[in-house]
Amino acid sequence: MSHIIHRNLRRAPRLAVRAAGLTVTDSEGRHYLDASGGAAVSSLGHAHPEVLAAMHAQIERNTYAHTAFFTCEAAEELASRLAGDAPGDLDHVYLVSGGSEAMETALKLARQYWLERGQPQRTTFIARRQSYHGNTLGALAVGGNEWRRAPFAPLLIDVPRVSPCYEYRDRADDETGDGYTARLLHELEQIILATGPENVIGFVAETVVGATAGAVPPTPGYFRAVRKLCDQYGLLLILDEVMCGMGRCGTLYAFEQEGMLPDLVVLGKGLGAGYQPIGAVLARTPIVAALREGSGAFQHGHTYMGHPVAAAAALAVQKVIQRDNLLGAVTTRGAALRRMLRTAFSNHPQVGDIRGRGLLIGLELVADRATKKPFDPALALHAAIKEAAMARGLMVYPMGGTIDGRHGDHILLAPPFIASEAELAEITSRLADALQAALTSSPSRR
Repeated sequence: MSHIIHRNLRRAPRLAVRAAGLTVTDSEGRHYLDASGGAAVSSLGHAHPEVLAAMHAQIERNTYAHTAFFTCEAAEELASRLAGDAPGDLDHVYLVSGGSEAMETALKLARQYWLERGQPQRTTFIARRQSYHGNTLGALAVGGNEWRRAPFAPLLIDVPRVSPCYEYRDRADDETGDGYTARLLHELEQIILATGPENVIGFVAETVVGATAGAVPPTPGYFRAVRKLCDQYGLLLILDEVMCGMGRCGTLYAFEQEGMLPDLVVLGKGLGAGYQPIGAVLARTPIVAALREGSGAFQHGHTYMGHPVAAAAALAVQKVIQRDNLLGAVTTRGAALRRMLRTAFSNHPQVGDIRGRGLLIGLELVADRATKKPFDPALALHAAIKEAAMARGLMVYPMGGTIDGRHGDHILLAPPFIASEAELAEITSRLADALQAALTSSPSRR
């Protein structure tokens, strides 16, 4: 009997005993090909020797120093590297223990910025439906993942929401791509005006939507225009790159492909690649300057922020990504994986869309391709796919509620950057078998 409160209280998960490269092994000797990086975390795969060596070296020097008393070399060097690699004046870094903590940090930093500017009436964030920003109360409040929010809704701040940039589902048949983007921007502007720009702290969005909707990229020009709207009405732009950042989409920061600069960027997952829990917020210089020239401090903190071993692990991850040109590998391997998926599934009657960037790829499943009708949520197709994949030694990240929190199913793929073409081909093959098995076992497909 396990004393852990597992995610599923009716069934304990398999017991992982070791992992190396793309393979995780359980206590019964079964091997699993990690096609999702856990939850888009393991960008370098498992047991990378240089990351392990950096962690061991840091453990021998110093395992912990509270940031109220000390800083440490690993944290300083990591922050310098993140800031140096970021465009523009994103020169300030706040290190925490994960993505949800990082989002909480960004929300509080944005609020305090306006307090320091003498605008305490700014208390509202605007966000998008079908987004996910973390599971702490502040992050959950700005997020739009309805099934995660529902039990805790009475505890959450009110957040006005706009439509996601979800072209596959929401662009009308008679609407151009530019026309669809313009409609989204008009909706955002109307929400800003209805809320009162003087009351709004900022707009929060995932650069590429992750698990909630399945690797949904923005339309061309969307974020450049969002940036202009934020500038026009005096809002901060907060981009969540917990899942899509740190090289996952082919550039270190996903927003680099959008030709604009956010005010705050939230990082997690791939920052430490799973070797240690770590997250970060990058802030532009004027935001930190307002605090420095005002109260002189950010009224926030966590016990394990800037943890030396976590920082050393993340720093080693960043060094390997740069030295081995893994951003280029993400681009080429991502293109190869999409080709393989299109070959396997482009004519599949239950695969409606294959989308994403780099090595963050989603397959949206439909009961009918012509109408894009989703499967009945009662079938829990995503859960059946996960089990069928695991039975075939494959880890993927299926989710339900793709469309509105209840309807729709998708499969998220986020393999490590080090995956070979042979491993990507094996992922595709096993996924095809797992999908067919799950569909065959579904009552509606018998």
